[in-house]
Amino acid sequence: MSLHLKPGTAFVDYHARARAVAPEAFDASSLRNLIGGEWVSGGTTRPHVVPVDGSQIIGAPIISSDEAHRAMALAVKQNAEWSKTPLDERMRRVTKAVALLREQREVIAGLLMWEIGKPWKLACDDIDRCIDGVEWYLTQIERQLKDRVPLGGPVSNIASWNYPLSVLVHAELVQLLAGNAVVAKTPTQGGFHALTLAHAMMARAGLPATLVSGSGAELSEALISTPELGALVFVGGRTNGRKVATRLADLRKRHVLEQEGLNAWGVWNYSQWNDLAGHLKKGFAYAKQRCTAYPRYVVQRRLLPEFLEMYYPVVASLKFGHPCAVENDTDALPDLDFGPVIQRSKAETLAAQFEEAITTGGIPLLHAALSKGRFIEGQDTSAYAAPSCVLEPPSAWSLHHAEPFGPIDSIVVVDTEAEFLSAMNASNGSLVASVATDDMNFAERVADEIQSFKVGINKPRSRGDREEVFGGRGGSWKGAFVGGDLLVDSVTNGDRPLYGNFPDGSRYPKT
Repeated sequence: MSLHLKPGTAFVDYHARARAVAPEAFDASSLRNLIGGEWVSGGTTRPHVVPVDGSQIIGAPIISSDEAHRAMALAVKQNAEWSKTPLDERMRRVTKAVALLREQREVIAGLLMWEIGKPWKLACDDIDRCIDGVEWYLTQIERQLKDRVPLGGPVSNIASWNYPLSVLVHAELVQLLAGNAVVAKTPTQGGFHALTLAHAMMARAGLPATLVSGSGAELSEALISTPELGALVFVGGRTNGRKVATRLADLRKRHVLEQEGLNAWGVWNYSQWNDLAGHLKKGFAYAKQRCTAYPRYVVQRRLLPEFLEMYYPVVASLKFGHPCAVENDTDALPDLDFGPVIQRSKAETLAAQFEEAITTGGIPLLHAALSKGRFIEGQDTSAYAAPSCVLEPPSAWSLHHAEPFGPIDSIVVVDTEAEFLSAMNASNGSLVASVATDDMNFAERVADEIQSFKVGINKPRSRGDREEVFGGRGGSWKGAFVGGDLLVDSVTNGDRPLYGNFPDGSRYPKT
């Protein structure tokens, strides 16, 4: 099968469409930052290597610490005015922004494909989840804001690159509905073109949003420590999250820090293998580059043969490769489970971590070849990682207690309930966990002992949106929980208690 790039789907095609839609935000050779309601040129721009095929695109305009402080000062002024804007006017503008985002759905999805390697369907899902979620909040916000007031300062958002619309823009629009001006930093790994177009639509709707680009070390003082800051929302790994938490502890600022955790799926006294196979296949979406992915399986020893009999065909059925590669010009973009990982360096790290596990005693159950992927002949595939799996990962392995954020699975075999719980709780708290079992008494017994915010019984759990709250236990979360009414509570003040994972041990009950 000979594949080629589908006409009209190159990065330059989507970039040209974005420029035509929002010329105020895009130059021919650079992007602009959104500061004080104006699109501002400047900053150092370097080429950015896309994971899809290793080609170079226009990088983000990296601003200095002084420019970031200026942006925050202007956001503080915007917040003073926006917090006094009547709710019906805020709702009108957010509704307009949602309509504009929907109009640009295909262009934003195309940019996401190239910048962060999302296959077409998953890129569209990211946008749709943002739009659908905000539309739900528009129907609920009057009730949610009863006896609540804005924070009194802008909300600063530092988010991961993997879900720019459904996590970052979604959160911003709800924060705006609640009466807060917002500031967002583009992830350095990618997503800045898609976020620039999305924020151009938000600005056209009259929303006080700020979008800046730069290194975390350079901008963190302004984004985290500005005295007038209302709250900080951070989505990322524990290493950076720990640094942020330390800074915030001194400042006593409202915060939401969503961090990583090793989400595990336990299998005990189980027989419904076809059901589990369906869940596991869906779990490989976006190469498991999700905070709610399940890279660890904890399997009762006597069930290991049946588990593997189910697992191998699941992995063999996965489709991965170039998101825009087709056989014929009239073909639709391929429905892939995943494309590349976020960067060449990430693919190299995953390969090294697999080798590390094997050389220190792990058993290599699977190491699929890249040749199984759908690629254009001669294209750069250095950012792609085929699925792999390690049985009995050694305790010294760098991923024994941490998530890989890529398609490396590991299986821990256990004999007792105590071993089961110990393996399920390897990372000092997680966002989600699941138990596959025919024994509901066992499920009920262990669910309370699993240190995860959400525990699924014979089903996966996800971040969720709309009515469903979201948080983490242990090191996977610091600060206020979000989702449903709690997302609004996290960025407003009022008499209702603020639920979260706080130093005093208080938190919202698991769901």
